[in-house]
Amino acid sequence: MRVGVVTFPGSLDDADARRAVRLAGHDAVALWHGDRDLAGVDAVVLPGGFSYGDYLRCGAISRFAPVMEEVVAGARGGLPVLGICNGFQILCESHLLPGALIRNDHRTFVCRDQRLRIENNRTAWTSGYDADAEITIVLKNGEGGYVADADTLDRLEGEGRVVARYLDLNPNGSQRDIAGITNEAGNVVGLMPHPEHSVEELTGSGTDGLAFFTSLGRMLERAAG
Repeated sequence: MRVGVVTFPGSLDDADARRAVRLAGHDAVALWHGDRDLAGVDAVVLPGGFSYGDYLRCGAISRFAPVMEEVVAGARGGLPVLGICNGFQILCESHLLPGALIRNDHRTFVCRDQRLRIENNRTAWTSGYDADAEITIVLKNGEGGYVADADTLDRLEGEGRVVARYLDLNPNGSQRDIAGITNEAGNVVGLMPHPEHSVEELTGSGTDGLAFFTSLGRMLERAAG
């Protein structure tokens, strides 16, 4: 598959995301925030970083980038989109996902290996995991606390749209220990931890994040079959 990775001013994990895409066996396509062309890609990754310096709110300016017009339209048409950390924030600001990400409850930046449970393995980005798989991937954020009103949280829980949940210790105060969610269709996923940093043993952070990217191949096989 051709997987586009968008670069915004202030993105810093775009190269890592492209490498993860290649390690998963796909073609990585660099996309620029100022373009209105997705170059015919089959999926899109919005990477981590500090787009536009995180001014106003994290992701609040990026949602107006020209490329996001195409990403939003594509996502609503079924295009698989993964937002990682800052990308998750952009998805919420773009109203592709509900809720918001706010400053960590302890008011400090956190960087650690984080245990998660994959609670929904039916999305375009998690089908490569077993149900209730427990994994460890890198987490690094300063504004990673997921919040939403009670009705939204209940709906996410009831519809099985919580994709991943923090285990052992909630690192940022996210409500109900939510680390990632999906839209109703399962093609759009927002995740605060960084699977692209846990795709090869060389980095010392294991390979538990690789299945987020290999899952796309399974989706293609199912569509062909």
